[in-house]
Amino acid sequence: MPCLPFDAMPDTARLWIFPATRPLSAAEGERVLAETDAFIAGWAAHGVPLTAARDLRHERFLMVAADEAAAGVSGCSIDALVRRMDRLGSALGVDLVEHGPVAYRDGGEIRHVPRHRFAALAASGSVTLDTIVFDNTITRVGDVRSGRWERPVADAWHGRAFFGITSEERP
Repeated sequence: MPCLPFDAMPDTARLWIFPATRPLSAAEGERVLAETDAFIAGWAAHGVPLTAARDLRHERFLMVAADEAAAGVSGCSIDALVRRMDRLGSALGVDLVEHGPVAYRDGGEIRHVPRHRFAALAASGSVTLDTIVFDNTITRVGDVRSGRWERPVADAWHGRAFFGITSEERP
């Protein structure tokens, strides 16, 4: 199935975010998109082609979406996607599948740090409940469109994990 424009995906489309550990060069970004397009062209679940799209944001976040209205994504098809992104990342010398680190905005820069480092930054006050983080655990295209991907720590799981706040304690 050909790759559709990301904007053509419905809000209910399933989403995977592959955060690069560093910004990709223009050539690397083009390669990531081309190889993702090639993968999507043959992506299927139990022999049924998947309707899918991709997007690269901020030179470091590859988003792959699948509209499950026509065909549901299977575990095997998800595994194939993750394996392909892992191989691509290895070829580029960048990790695309590690979701442990935290990505956040530090002024105009996007930082990508291990969780223990983010915890230390939170403890020192270098990051606060107002710091913008990228929640790469979201699973629907509509979450990106509604602002749930890039949001303040207080409104993301990061607030609970690094500041111990509950939903009742949010400012």
